[in-house]
Amino acid sequence: MQPGAELEISSGQLHYLKNVMRLGPGDSVTLFNGRDGEYVSEITAINKKSLQVRVLEQSRPQLAELDIWLLFAPIKKARIDMIAEKATELGVAKLQPVMTDFTNIERVKIDRLRANAIEAAEQCRRLTIPDIAEPQSLARVLEAWDPARRLLVMDETAGGADSALTMSALAPSSSDAILIGPEGGFSSSELDLLENLPFVTKITLGGRILRAETAALVALALWNELVAPKP
Repeated sequence: MQPGAELEISSGQLHYLKNVMRLGPGDSVTLFNGRDGEYVSEITAINKKSLQVRVLEQSRPQLAELDIWLLFAPIKKARIDMIAEKATELGVAKLQPVMTDFTNIERVKIDRLRANAIEAAEQCRRLTIPDIAEPQSLARVLEAWDPARRLLVMDETAGGADSALTMSALAPSSSDAILIGPEGGFSSSELDLLENLPFVTKITLGGRILRAETAALVALALWNELVAPKP
């Protein structure tokens, strides 16, 4: 994206800009693509199927972001929407739905999650959108795992036991992943599998049993505050 470039918007945000915001020629919009920063642009033309804009100038540069992933077992619609929205606001680089033994949702609408992530990024002025991966079984995700990335498993069975750490006990890292289980928790076989993987660290969020979406947001907030390297 460069000043002076002419761009056409024919899908995605067209409905929002045209019918919700009711913008027209001469109005200003800000654009970002996740690579080049944020640019102030001017709408030059609009019709039923598209909107043309001219890029004017950069308003914010693209900055490096932390590389934190969120792996989660799919849950019901409104609550999974909340995970996508709030995880985006908290800086997640990748959202990976994982199918576990006790997952009771069979289908995940990736396009819906992406739409929620885009809306959240616009709202919080984030200049990137998380990568939203297709659902995979937990076993397959773990089989292909890069051991250089620490996997922080939120283990509700620990309840503060000696076998699990708190976020405050972790060394800083800019390349982690957080795993949240389903509403019924991980199965015993899944816990055994995780126990024997060298890249796994079990984390307790305290003695209370949190709902999946609550656990995801608490874990991400604590990671940002206690584990992410400070600038």
